[in-house]
Amino acid sequence: MKTFCYAAALVALFSMGLVVPAQAQVPPNCTVEPATDPDRELLRCAFGLLIEIEAAAALEITGEVSPDAPTAMDLNSGAAFIEVEPGAARPQIRTPHAIAAVRGTVYVVDVTETTTSVFVVEGEVTVSKVDDQSEAIVLGPGDGADVGGDTTLEANVWPAERARSLLARFGR
Repeated sequence: MKTFCYAAALVALFSMGLVVPAQAQVPPNCTVEPATDPDRELLRCAFGLLIEIEAAAALEITGEVSPDAPTAMDLNSGAAFIEVEPGAARPQIRTPHAIAAVRGTVYVVDVTETTTSVFVVEGEVTVSKVDDQSEAIVLGPGDGADVGGDTTLEANVWPAERARSLLARFGR
């Protein structure tokens, strides 16, 4: 199992051409690059996956990694903007509260200590609770869900201001 942890130091080392530490391996056919305004890191993969992650977020690749794509990633804190080309890699994004399964789409996953929020920009994402995967919902464009504690899992059209605020964290 390969692990990939984002950190500001990793991006600095990678961009300077220095050796990346063994615990912070980049998946095959992927590159890491910094982005600014706001500060974040981009994992860009040849197999049709782009993940932008906030500088303070923690993302690990935990599933099988091959040239075709990782199968699962754990986002334990912070937010990630995920863009998956239709028919491309479809890794699950797992958080302490939820699992977001990609169907070729653009979406955001935001993790706090008590809640995971998933918002879909385009396409579809299946969301389930980590401890009850039988109760899954499908989110479409403009839909969001908050998962945590004893809350009922349901899709809601997010107010424009909430969506705008979340997307602004990624310069959108």
